[in-house]
Amino acid sequence: MLGEYSLGDLGAIFAMQGFAGLILFSVYLLMALGLAIIFGQMGVINMAHGEFMILGAYVTYLCSSLCQSYLPALFPVYFFVAMGLAFLASGALGMLVEWSLIRFLYKRPLDTLLATWGLSLILQQAYRSIFGAREVGVELPSWLIGSVQVTDTIEIPVNGLFVMAVTILITVSVALLIFRSRFGQQVRAVMANRAMAGAVGIDTEKVDRYTFGLGCGIAGVAGSAFTMIGSTGPTSGQLYIVDTFLIVVFGGAASLLGTIASAFSISQTQSTLEFFLSGSMAKVITLLAVVGILMLRPQGLFTLKVRR
Repeated sequence: MLGEYSLGDLGAIFAMQGFAGLILFSVYLLMALGLAIIFGQMGVINMAHGEFMILGAYVTYLCSSLCQSYLPALFPVYFFVAMGLAFLASGALGMLVEWSLIRFLYKRPLDTLLATWGLSLILQQAYRSIFGAREVGVELPSWLIGSVQVTDTIEIPVNGLFVMAVTILITVSVALLIFRSRFGQQVRAVMANRAMAGAVGIDTEKVDRYTFGLGCGIAGVAGSAFTMIGSTGPTSGQLYIVDTFLIVVFGGAASLLGTIASAFSISQTQSTLEFFLSGSMAKVITLLAVVGILMLRPQGLFTLKVRR
């Protein structure tokens, strides 16, 4: 198969596959960042995480439709507004879910799994009832359409560059929030020792609610970015939930750096293998490799050092 191509063609093909892997990495990382906060920091197994992502996608779809019909002058910049609204909508729903359901299930991870799995089914049916069973897509502004010509044989899609820029911005913002802000200190204190954090005056219930809302809000932003590379349906979130959990566990549940490294390695491996094999076989081989590594290193790629 490789003999059919010249060295220049192979270089261009691998460069394009590498960039496709970066786009996949960006979507994976945006999804995994929210889950790393909810699962890694809070210990909650949120099986409805994909549905929070799809809520952000549907909010973006509504913004696209409304701007096209009623506010055409704002259409070129609607995507920025849509991403902000997607964060607020998914975050608000996440805070409501935490207040009404999750707060009664802390330290009971299997119960959170069952409860959020039921929630995911409810949200899927709600999306199906409101938006219909058919997949929908958004109309992109003209500046997000097209590609950048790097060489004679390599073109980079503009929307892929935009997704990567959003991923970098969100990742840096989350890192600064968790490790350089007072709220981040409170989050890490509550997750390390809830009783002691409450004893020194931290409102642990408030921190829990805001943390869960933050993770769900980031998933909403991921859903907004997802609309640029795929269509949106009631069950689209389930296509990414397994990969997202795999990324968080493989990288180390409580490690932001591990989540980034895990998302990059899995996306690039899968994208490269898809050139030689079918998409399903590439995913199977990637999964087997990750499972094999986890058998040798169950704590994941990165772990937090704690004092004993």
